[in-house]
Amino acid sequence: MLDRAYQWIDDRLGIDPIIRDVVDHPVPEHVNPAIHPRSIVYCFGGLTFFIFTLLITTGIFLTMYYVPTPDHAYDSVRYITDELTLGSIVRGIHHWSASGIVIMVVLHMLRVYAQGAYKAPREMNWMVGVGLLMVVMGFGFTGYLLPWDQKAYWATTVGTKMASQVPVVGHYLLLILRGGEDLGAVTLARFYSFHIWFLPGAAVTLLGLHFLMVRRQGISGPL
Repeated sequence: MLDRAYQWIDDRLGIDPIIRDVVDHPVPEHVNPAIHPRSIVYCFGGLTFFIFTLLITTGIFLTMYYVPTPDHAYDSVRYITDELTLGSIVRGIHHWSASGIVIMVVLHMLRVYAQGAYKAPREMNWMVGVGLLMVVMGFGFTGYLLPWDQKAYWATTVGTKMASQVPVVGHYLLLILRGGEDLGAVTLARFYSFHIWFLPGAAVTLLGLHFLMVRRQGISGPL
């Protein structure tokens, strides 16, 4: 049945050559763990992308029940965790994946740096990777406030206050992040918007550029 459905779509859109080009793309021998066990370090990028898909998937389900208002945010998180069927599992995956993606991005960038894979002609790819690291940190910062408990509230108060210490533009950064001088309903709505719209859009754009450049330039040489 699936074969017939695939053939029906391919007859109309001609997707088979595109899929074959992706699936049958040759992989260099030096990145095959079965041949070179040390090449497991080349999996860090793929693992990072896998965790990103977990975050997107679980995040979509969480938005179905989360209420981004100061008087309902904490209760909605508690409902997801304590009462909703499988809610604690979905939120747990999202929570631990948020920590895991930071670890994997750092490991991936350390591998690239140690190997010198940031050098010509891959300088632009390295800069895109740095941008992705900043986006990942932005996800962590904006997501931390969303439970709207005491720990999240005061940690965000300190974090946004640190942003205000940036020379010249610090006060404007504070206003942009908080939506005013103090944390409140506008701050929560703003962080929620950053977390589910702006940052995912930036991440998908940078990932597309990253994958395009990897495909054009190929995987870097052996360690």
